[in-house]
Amino acid sequence: VTGGTFNNGTSDVTISTFYLDKNEITQGEYQAVMGTNPSNFTGDLSRPVERVTWFNAIEYCNRRSMQENLTPCYSYQNYGTNPSNWPSGWNTNSENHTNVSCNWTANGYRLPTEMEWMFAARGGNSSLGYTYSGSNDIDGVAWYTTNSDGTTHPVATKSANELQLFDMSGNVWEWCWDIYGAYPTGDQNNPHGAESGTYRVGRGGGCYSHASDCTVSYRSYSSATYSDINVGFRVCRISLN
Repeated sequence: VTGGTFNNGTSDVTISTFYLDKNEITQGEYQAVMGTNPSNFTGDLSRPVERVTWFNAIEYCNRRSMQENLTPCYSYQNYGTNPSNWPSGWNTNSENHTNVSCNWTANGYRLPTEMEWMFAARGGNSSLGYTYSGSNDIDGVAWYTTNSDGTTHPVATKSANELQLFDMSGNVWEWCWDIYGAYPTGDQNNPHGAESGTYRVGRGGGCYSHASDCTVSYRSYSSATYSDINVGFRVCRISLN
């Protein structure tokens, strides 16, 4: 995703170039890293993983980074970056979400910030200003309550957006890094969200969502321990160029 500047409805936001997975993390990809598949809609490993908490997504990012000999982005308090060394219960109390910190210069996997997600969902510098990610016709780009038959679907079975990213509207909600808070009013450069708060941001809508929840601008939020059958994530990395 080549960097650029866009308006989020409140202010102008500048985003640096970064890499973003074209698909939501699949059940197969999650199982290969974590050894488990928490999903409800099983039977096809190309469906997006769901029933994952924000904590699960954080752990996945670090464990995948370690598998691929990359530098993990996330640390828990002073326990380092290896989730195996994090204290028991770190991921069971939602209040612990503020104990996770991110090394923004590490080359490993991480969750996109909310503004990275929004910039990419809009089509980046190639944006055509669509209501949903890739179209004004939601049925062409998203699995949502009207067409999903109450289930997730294999990733990349709807049309991509301007950046060839799939399912950024619909299929499963996607966790972002940010603590939920009001948008700042001034211009921003690579913002990382609110400095404090109770909830983490989710974006994009899912297979049980109404069309209004699947727009590129709609914001949702949940506690870090929340999981649901249409909540998943995708990952990103910094650009090393």
